This record gives sequence, structure tokens and C-alpha cells, in this order.
Amino acid sequence: MDTDWKRVSVFLLFLKCVDCTGTATEWTYAGTVGQSEWAKIFPDCGGSSQSPINVDTSRTLHDPTLPPIQPLAYNKLGNKPFTLSNSGHTVHMTLPQWMGLSGLPWHYSAVQLHLHWGKGVGVATGSEHTINGRSSSAELHVVHYNAELYGNMSEAKTQGNGLAVLGVLIEACDEVNQAYNSILNYLGHIRYAGQKVSIPAFDVRSLLPDDLSEYFRYNGSLTTPPCYQSVLWTLFNERVKISHSQLMKLSSVLYSSKADTAEVSALQDNYRTTQPLNNRTVLSSFIHVSDQIYTAGEIAAIVIGCLCGCVGLTVIILFIVKTIRSTSSWDVLPSIRPAPQPRTKDVGKEVKEDMVLKTTSDPEKPEDPAPQTES
Repeated sequence: MDTDWKRVSVFLLFLKCVDCTGTATEWTYAGTVGQSEWAKIFPDCGGSSQSPINVDTSRTLHDPTLPPIQPLAYNKLGNKPFTLSNSGHTVHMTLPQWMGLSGLPWHYSAVQLHLHWGKGVGVATGSEHTINGRSSSAELHVVHYNAELYGNMSEAKTQGNGLAVLGVLIEACDEVNQAYNSILNYLGHIRYAGQKVSIPAFDVRSLLPDDLSEYFRYNGSLTTPPCYQSVLWTLFNERVKISHSQLMKLSSVLYSSKADTAEVSALQDNYRTTQPLNNRTVLSSFIHVSDQIYTAGEIAAIVIGCLCGCVGLTVIILFIVKTIRSTSSWDVLPSIRPAPQPRTKDVGKEVKEDMVLKTTSDPEKPEDPAPQTES
């Protein structure tokens, strides 16, 4: 009975997520159609090559042949404005197809960019990817499709090597990032899902990190339903910074519901949790050096220990040197050694004394006769 009820519940859930065209479109990050239920409705979301992931730098494979990423015509403004919209899941900006990427196995044309974030200032969560378990306040994705193999985004997104996405981790700080104001200043015009606004074209390259040579590369998926596993991911190592006020605007201005909805919901925490890596390999274009091997307390303890060790070693060396100097023959022997006696003046005296001793030692002994000469 319980099994049948579960089947009915899943079927009703599926019907709820299917529009009149037969395409599953409705989903959320939490609730009855939240990410814990995605795989039941969108089968690819339960695949073995899902995104995002946690990048464990100790397990990445350095590949020195990976070239720096080179954006193509990101700074070309053209004659038309960009279109910024609220999809109900994120803030979305369409990109012209003349923008693209080199430094990848194929030529990829730009499609769109969007953002993921948390609940605002004070909580360092909001990014989808993490590095060594550390998340950031937000994350930018720039989506491209393989223009060499496929005719458009719709065709490419379901195929292997169909998409390439740049991932940029974003942190909050005190300084305003003027490049991101090109988007954030217009959020008030798209507060509700379905709204759009035209904004002045700007240099999209300014949204990316300065260093595009250091990144992680792996094969994954879209991080939202239908979670097609067709994405070649490039996650930059360098993080971009925006101000706390900019982050607050991103996380507090938008709603995930439409304007005519009775109860509106804030558009927050629109990030997917990290997925198992399984047997995938994460490549690194650089040799990674850990940001912090020890905690501040451990570093302080090591420094104090080294100082104490140096002081103790110095005391021991001074004690040994003092002991050696106090017992050295170079200091003691000269004070007890008798002064040298001159011998040249006393030779005659010693001879006379010897003769006296010889003549007086045995007075009764007769003198030896004088030797006889042979004839």
C-alpha cells in the first residue's frame, strides 16, 4: 500500500511540473519540487556526472598543457542593449553570439550569464562550487554552446561536449565593484519573475577575474533541471570581490514569484548543493598552493615554540662555552707551571757538585793504581 501511494505521489508531482507543451518546467530549490526531488522528475539530475562539485585540491591533476582562457569580443558592445530578466530562479542576461571563448577544444559561442547567491551579508554561502569545502557568497556562470558541432543552444545542451560554462566565485568585501553595478543597479526593474529590462551594453570581461590562467577543469552538468550532463566546466581559482552592499542588493531585491501572486517569496538561496565526484578527474592548470595550511592559533603556537627553542638553545650553547673556558688548559696551566730555569750559567756548578759528591761519598776506599805501560 505504501509503495502504491509513493508511486501516485510521484506521478502527481510530475503532472504538477509539466506544462501544456509536455515539457517539465516548474521546479524550486526547496519544498515539494525542491532539489531533493529533482531526480524523480528530471532523470539526468540523478546522473553520475552532476554539478556543482567540491574541488579537493589535493586530488586534482595538474595539466601543464591547459592554456589560459581567452574571451573573444567580450568587450565588443555592439549597437543593441543587453536584456536583463528575472527567471524566477536567477537574474539572467542574454549575450550576443559574437562573444565566445578560445583556449578550449572547440569554439564556443556565448549564450547567457546568470548568478547564484545565498541570503546576504554575514553568511559565506551562496556559491554552488566549493574549493576544499570552502564556499563563497555568490557565483557567476557564463554559458556557451559548441558552435563547431551544433547549430544552437537547444541542440547542444543535450549532447556531449555541447556546452562550456565559466564559473566565477564571488566574495563580499568593503570595496564596490563597479563592473557588477552594470547589472545590480537595474535589479529594481525586474523584482518579480518574468520581468525584463534593457540595460546599456558593457564590457563582460570586467566581470571575470584578472587572472584567467589558473582554473580547474572537469566534465559535469547544468546545475539546474533538467541537469543535462553536457558541460565542460572551467572554475577559476581567483575570486572576484563585490561590496557588502552590492551583495545585500542581490539577495534582497528580487522575488521568485510573479507580481500578481498573493504571497511573494524572496529569491534567495538559489544554489544547488555539491554533488558526488564519483570517478571523475578534476584537472588543474596550475600547481595549487594551499591558502592556509595551519590555523591562526597553530601558527602562533609554532612561532612561540620556535622562539622559546631558540632562546633555550642559546642558553645551552653559552653554558657549554663558559664551562669549556673555565676548565681549559690554556687558562690553568700557565698559572701552575714553574718558570723556566737558565741552564748555561749553572753547568759549571753542577759539575763541581758532582765531583764533590764523588770524592766524599767513599773516603776510605783507596785510590786506583796508576795504569802500567806495556814494554
